[in-house]
Amino acid sequence: MALINLPVVTPVVAKAIGVSTNYLGAYVALVYFAAMVATLLGGAAVKRWGAIRLSQAGLLLAAIGLFLCAIPHPLAIAIGALFIGAGYGPITPASSHLLIKTTPPEKLSFVFSVKQTGVPLGGMIAGALVPSLDIAIGWQLAFVSSGVACVLCAWAVQPLRAGLDDDRDPTVKPSLLTSVVQPLRLIFEHPSLRALSMTSFLFAVCQMSLMAYLVTFLFEDLGWSLVAAGVALTVAQAGGVIGRILWGYVADRWLSPTMMLIVIALMLTSGAVGTALLRPESSPWILFPVLVIFGASAIGWNGVFLAEIARLAPAGQASVATGGTLCITFLGVVLGPPLFGVLAGMLQSYGASYGALGLFGLIITVMLVRMRNTAPHARA
Repeated sequence: MALINLPVVTPVVAKAIGVSTNYLGAYVALVYFAAMVATLLGGAAVKRWGAIRLSQAGLLLAAIGLFLCAIPHPLAIAIGALFIGAGYGPITPASSHLLIKTTPPEKLSFVFSVKQTGVPLGGMIAGALVPSLDIAIGWQLAFVSSGVACVLCAWAVQPLRAGLDDDRDPTVKPSLLTSVVQPLRLIFEHPSLRALSMTSFLFAVCQMSLMAYLVTFLFEDLGWSLVAAGVALTVAQAGGVIGRILWGYVADRWLSPTMMLIVIALMLTSGAVGTALLRPESSPWILFPVLVIFGASAIGWNGVFLAEIARLAPAGQASVATGGTLCITFLGVVLGPPLFGVLAGMLQSYGASYGALGLFGLIITVMLVRMRNTAPHARA
C-alpha cells in the first residue's frame, strides 16, 4: 500500500509539484532501485536479526518514505521513494525464510501464493481509499495516514518476534560486498534459478506498468474520474488476489509450477492486448473483465514463482536465493515503468504501450517452454 499511494493519485500530485505524469516512471524506478539493493542485503540481515525484526524495520522505513512524499517538492518525493524501496525490498526474503521452514512441500505454491496476496490487497486498499482521502483531507494527509498505519503494523507484530525469530544468529556480521555477491552468485550458478529469474524480469515490467500507470491511462486516455479509475485499479488488484491463490492451488495439485507460469504468461498477453483495445466509449462490463484477466496474470504470477525458487534453492538458502532472484525482478521494475512512460509519450497513448506488453507475455512463454523441455527433472 505504501508503494502504491502515489501512483493512484499521480495526476493530483503531478499538478501540485508542477511536473508531467510521465515522471511517475522515475518514482517507480527510485523505489525499486532501493528495493533491489535492500533485497540483496535481506538474506544476511534475516540471519542476523530475524525475519520479524527485518519486517518491522521495513515498515518503519516505508512510513518515513510516505511522510517525505507528503512534502510537495520533487526532491522530497524522490528521497521518500528511496525510503519506501528500502523498506519494501527485504520483506519477501524475510517471509520466504519463515515459510520455507514451516510449510509442507506439497502445499508450498499455495501457501506462498496466499502470502503474496498482501501485495495486490495493499494495492486494492490504496486504489479504493487514497483517492477518496484525497477528496476528503488532501493527498498529503492521505500519505501521512498510510505512514501511521505502517508504524502501527510494526508495533502490532512485536509479540510474534520471540517465537518466529528464534533462529536468528547474533554472530552473523552482514558484509555489504558478501551480501550483494552471494545471492547473485547462487542464482547464476543454478540454471533453473537463473532462467526463472530472467522470466521474472519481464513479468515485473508488466506488473508494475499495469499498477503504476492504469489510473493515469483511464484518467487521461479514457476520460474516467480519478475515483472511478482508482476503483478500476482495485478491480485489477482483486484479479491479482484471486489469481495468486488460484494459481498456487492449481500448481500444487494439477499442473507443474512451470506449466502454470506458461498459462499465466499467455493470459498476460491477452489481458495486455485487451487493455490496448479499450476506448472511452467501452462499457465497464467489458473493461472490468479485461482488467481482471490482466491483473490475475500480470499481478498473480508471484506466488507460484517464489515457491518454486524456494523449492529449488539449496537447503537453508531460501532467503538468499529469493534475494538474488528479486534483485533481477526489481531490475525489471526499475527499467520497465520509465521506458513505459517514455513509450507512452512517444505514442501519445498509454493504451498502445499496454499493447506492447503483450509481446513480453509471448517471450516469457517461449522461455518457460524451453526451460521446461531442457530441465524437466527439476520441475522448473
